[in-house]
Amino acid sequence: MSDVTGTTRWLGPSADTAPSRNVWLRSLIAIVTLLALGNLANDTALGTGYGWDARVNCAAVDAHAAGLDPYYVKNLKGTSYSYPYLPATLDAFRPFCTGGFLIDHYRGLYLVLAALCGLLLPGLRRSRAGPRDVGLKVLCALGAFVGFEWVLASGNFAILGGLLTAVALALLLHAELEGDRRFKMRIAGAALLGLVMSFKLVFCPVLAALYFLPLPRARKLGLLAVAGFGFALPILISVLFYPELFASWLLAIKGQIPNQHSVHLEEINPSLLLVAHNLIHRIGLADNRPIEFAIYALAAFALVLAPFALVLVRALGIGIAAGGASFPARLDRWLMNHPQAAMRITVLAMYGLYLCSPRIKEYAFFELALYLAVLVVDLSSSALTMVLIVAIAIPAVASIAGIAFEGRFALLAIALVCFWTMLLDFRGVPARDEPEGVVS
Repeated sequence: MSDVTGTTRWLGPSADTAPSRNVWLRSLIAIVTLLALGNLANDTALGTGYGWDARVNCAAVDAHAAGLDPYYVKNLKGTSYSYPYLPATLDAFRPFCTGGFLIDHYRGLYLVLAALCGLLLPGLRRSRAGPRDVGLKVLCALGAFVGFEWVLASGNFAILGGLLTAVALALLLHAELEGDRRFKMRIAGAALLGLVMSFKLVFCPVLAALYFLPLPRARKLGLLAVAGFGFALPILISVLFYPELFASWLLAIKGQIPNQHSVHLEEINPSLLLVAHNLIHRIGLADNRPIEFAIYALAAFALVLAPFALVLVRALGIGIAAGGASFPARLDRWLMNHPQAAMRITVLAMYGLYLCSPRIKEYAFFELALYLAVLVVDLSSSALTMVLIVAIAIPAVASIAGIAFEGRFALLAIALVCFWTMLLDFRGVPARDEPEGVVS
C-alpha cells in the first residue's frame, strides 16, 4: 500500500469511499440501526419485571443509610441478591438513589446516558468526526453485543461505568490538543479509567494497555502509576473509612455469608474461564483448579493475546530499520512515530484484555461495546460490514426471536470474531515514519 493511501486511511476519511460502496454501506447501517432499535423496543414491550440490579443497589444504599450492613441480603428490602461493590460506593451512589427517582425512571435515564456515551467517545483521526462516525459510535453503544439491552433490563450500574469509561477514553485519546495541556488531560483520563476498573476488580488488566499510547516511556509509566492509584483509591478509602463493611464485603464476594446469593468466578457468565471450567467437567477433571486455570490461560493466549502480539510484531516491521535496539525501545519509537496507529493499538489492547476477564457478565458487554465503538469508525468497508452484522444485527435478530444468551457462550464468540476482524483490518500504516514532534 502506498504512503498516500496509508496516510489517508489513518488521518483522513475512511478509505472505501466509492459511491456504490457508500450506498450499500449506508443501507446496511440503516437496516442494522432499525434492528437494534427494534430490539430495544421489543424488549420494552414484553412487560417483564426489570431493574433488579438497580433495586439491589439502591436497597444497599438505603440499608447503609439506616445503619445496617448492606452486604447481608437480609438487610436489603425486596431482593434476594447481594450488593457487589466496594463500601466506598455506598455513599457515592446515594445521590442516584435518593427519592426513588432512579427506580421509577431508570429506563429513560439509561437510554439517554448510553447515547451520551456514544457522543462522548473519541475518534482516532485528526479530522473532525462527521455525522456518520458519530452515528456509528452511538449505534455501537446502544446495540453491540446486546450489552445495553442487558444493562437496560437489569438496571445494572454498568451504565455509570460506561459513562466514566467514555469520558476517560475522550481524555486519553483526544487528538485536538498538543503539549502539556494534552498530557494533563491524559493524566486525568488515566486516573478516571483506574477508578472505573475498581468497580469490578477483575477488569484491572485493561490498564496495562496504556503502555501503547504514543508517549515517551517515562510518561507512559507515569500514566500507569496514576491509573494504578485511581484503581487503588476506592479500596484504600473502603479499608480506612469503612473497615467493618470492608470485612463484610470480603465475606460476601468469597461466598462466606451463609444462605445468601454470592458471586463466584464460576457463576454463569460467557467468559473464557467458564469455558475452561465447563471443559474440565466434561472430561472428568472437576474441581481441579490448576488445570482449569491453565486451560483458561491457554485459551486467552491463543484466542486473544497471541493474535494481538502477531499484529503488533508485524507493525513493528514497518518504518523501523533493523538495528541493535531492544524490542521495548523499538516499540516505543514506532508508537511515537505513528500516533494514530498507536492509539488504535491502545484501544485494541483494552478490548482484548477486557475480553480475557475471568468474569464478564452479559451486561459487561456494554462496556466492551464502547471500546468497539471507538475502533469501528475507521474500519474498511468489508471489516465494518462484518462487525455490524456480527456484533449488532445477529444478536438483535436472535434477541427479537427470543433466543436467550444467558448461560451460553454466543456473546463471547461474537466478540472474538469482531476482535479478529479488527486485527485483520489493521493495515495501511504509512511506510515511512511520521514526522517527529506530534506526540504529547
